[in-house]
Amino acid sequence: MSVPQPRDSGLGPRSKTWAMDIIRKNTPTREEMAGNKYLAPMAHRFLSPELWRFTRRSVPRGVALGLFAAFIIPIGQIFLSAFLALPTRANVPLAALVTFVTNPFTLPFWMAIAYKIGEFFLRFDAASSAIASAKAGSGTWAFLVDAYQVAGATVVGYLVLSTITPVVGYFVSGWVWRAVVSRKRARRLKAMEARLDQRLGAQ
Repeated sequence: MSVPQPRDSGLGPRSKTWAMDIIRKNTPTREEMAGNKYLAPMAHRFLSPELWRFTRRSVPRGVALGLFAAFIIPIGQIFLSAFLALPTRANVPLAALVTFVTNPFTLPFWMAIAYKIGEFFLRFDAASSAIASAKAGSGTWAFLVDAYQVAGATVVGYLVLSTITPVVGYFVSGWVWRAVVSRKRARRLKAMEARLDQRLGAQ
């Protein structure tokens, strides 16, 4: 009886960190992206190992592109983030994973946030609403006017989110990445010092 093999994500052997395991589980493999019909013209480039490495430059870029793709279009965010990752040399699996910040479960939350932001920027004040209501009267036309205002504010809010969140995500992820790397280095140095002390003590 054959034992089923784990799914190859193109990221190498199983990681010791939960974050890498989540990325491996929820992102398409290099081969899957290379075989996608929409990415076919540059499919060979998705096989480049540099696009799948986690570095101090590729990680913030991947987060920023993932957030941009997540808010700028309602569908196909993964492939948009992957397409944008090619010229910017961003981390492809991380960019694809970050797009899941917008999904069917979080959609109501982000729509409410986008509407509030759009309303703030467009400033649908009481005076304009009163004039529109007076002209529209009541019934179907009044509903359409209200729907138009809500839809317009929501679209503007999503555009603002697609501009602001990538900038915030870039700097925050860069800071987190440096903090994680610094902590790993400190632990490695501490372990080396401990081994050195043991060897000197054994002599």
